[in-house]
Amino acid sequence: MNDPLVYLNGAMTPLSEAKIPVLDRGFIFGDGVYEVIPIYGRRMFRSDQHMARLFRSLDAIGIPNPHDKEQWMRLIGQVAAAHPADDQMAYLQVTRGVAKRAHAFPKDVTPTVFIMTNPIVLPSTDMRTSGVACVSMEDKRWLRCEIKSVSLLGNVLAAQHAVENDAVESIQFRDGFLTEASSSNVWIVKHGKLMGPPKDNLILEGIRYGLIEELCAAGQIPLEARRITRAEVFAADEVLLSSATKEVLPVASIDGQMIANGKPGPVYRQLYAAYQAAKAA
Repeated sequence: MNDPLVYLNGAMTPLSEAKIPVLDRGFIFGDGVYEVIPIYGRRMFRSDQHMARLFRSLDAIGIPNPHDKEQWMRLIGQVAAAHPADDQMAYLQVTRGVAKRAHAFPKDVTPTVFIMTNPIVLPSTDMRTSGVACVSMEDKRWLRCEIKSVSLLGNVLAAQHAVENDAVESIQFRDGFLTEASSSNVWIVKHGKLMGPPKDNLILEGIRYGLIEELCAAGQIPLEARRITRAEVFAADEVLLSSATKEVLPVASIDGQMIANGKPGPVYRQLYAAYQAAKAA
């Protein structure tokens, strides 16, 4: 589909014809939030959790929610139904709207709502069987990372750092402690226990975070959320990434240093299998 249909402010329109005013605060200030929902076999996956996070993000920056949950589901379904792929990635964005340029919130503005979908692209078989290379960097982003903000310049720079170093992801540390990657949560395994950073303002609580908690409970994998040092990451038995597009992905090396034997480990294999079963349920 060369010019897919998208939803913008009440209407379905070809993507090439979708336009917003230049004074939209999402364009001027990055004043907005977004959400990404995977769709497998034309069924949205973990939609309740994605909607809850969207609503939290809107509330955190004071944008009135333009739709209730049922309306959001109907609109996303309408966009997804217009596309031929059974497996898609829905992207929805809400900005504060259009107003004269001034930093403080304007009064009486209508939020801009945009929804599109694309075919989902998942990691290759080789990435899953061999693991991926990552690099490390200092986390220099703002301190409200729990908000899924469209202001993603820090994440963009981290992703570019990975590209420039022939890596899949940049794993970030703040004051010597693990936070997250440019667009993934990061986990380590030591002696069979899975560990991740706490769900606070320093990371975006990925929807996979909650799913992995559930999969660990069901699979009797010990799980601990706590501050994790840089040394612990490099000494881990396994390092994993999780996100909507990566699902669960093993890390083979960081900064050229192998993680353990440099191969995907048993906790990864168990979680990946359980993740696929959850998708099919």
